[in-house]
Amino acid sequence: MPSAAERTRTLVHSTCSSVLLLTGLHGVRPEQLEPRLRNVGPEGDLFLLFPADSPAVRAATHAQDDELSAVLEITDVAPVSVPQRIRGRAWVTGWLTRVPGLAPPGSMTLRLETKEAYVDDLWGASAVDPDAFTAAEPDPLVQDEPELLQHLHTHHGEQVRALCGLVGAAGRGGMKSVTPLALDRFGLRVRFQERGGHCFDARFDFPEPVADLAQLRAAMRRLFEAATD
Repeated sequence: MPSAAERTRTLVHSTCSSVLLLTGLHGVRPEQLEPRLRNVGPEGDLFLLFPADSPAVRAATHAQDDELSAVLEITDVAPVSVPQRIRGRAWVTGWLTRVPGLAPPGSMTLRLETKEAYVDDLWGASAVDPDAFTAAEPDPLVQDEPELLQHLHTHHGEQVRALCGLVGAAGRGGMKSVTPLALDRFGLRVRFQERGGHCFDARFDFPEPVADLAQLRAAMRRLFEAATD
C-alpha cells in the first residue's frame, strides 16, 4: 500500500487539475488560479508556473516580504466514466513567494514552501508530514495511468469483467458495469456497479510492486489468467 506521502506526491506529479487557493482575492475565476505546470523541488517545496499577469502572481508581488499563505488543491478525477468519478483530493499548504528568473517570458514561477499536506482518496484520509512528503517518490505509473486505464476499459473490457470471478459472492450476480478505476505499482482497483445501482470497489494486488510498463504487462497478464482459470 502506498503511504499517504507517496499518494500526495503522486497527485502533485500527475495530470490532475489543481487550483491555488488564496484568501482576499475577489472576482477571480477558478481557472485564473490553475498553474500551468507544477513540480516539487529537492526540499519538498512546490514550484508553480503561472502567467505573469495572473492574480496569484500579483498577490505574491504585493505581499513582498510579508508571509502570504496559500493552499494548492488537487482534484483527482477518474479518466474513465464511472459512478462517483472523483477519486480523491490533496491539499498542500504553505507560504507563497515569487522565484524570478525561472520561467519563460510572460510567465512567473511561484514557490509554495510546504508546511502541511493532507490527502483524502480511495485509500483513506490522512495528514502528511512535510518531511515524509519531501522524501516520498511518486508512483512510477503516474504519467501513464490515464492512458492505461482508458486502454483497459476500451480494449480489454471482457478481461476486466472476468475479474468478477475473483471477488466472491458479491461478484457472482449480474453486474451493470465493471470498470478499471485506478492503477499503481501495487495493483489494480476496479469499480463494480450492480444492476440495482449499488457500487463497490475491489482491489487486485500484484504479487510484487511493478517498476515499469514491461513489469506491469506481465502482472496484468497473470491477473487476467487467474480470473479465467
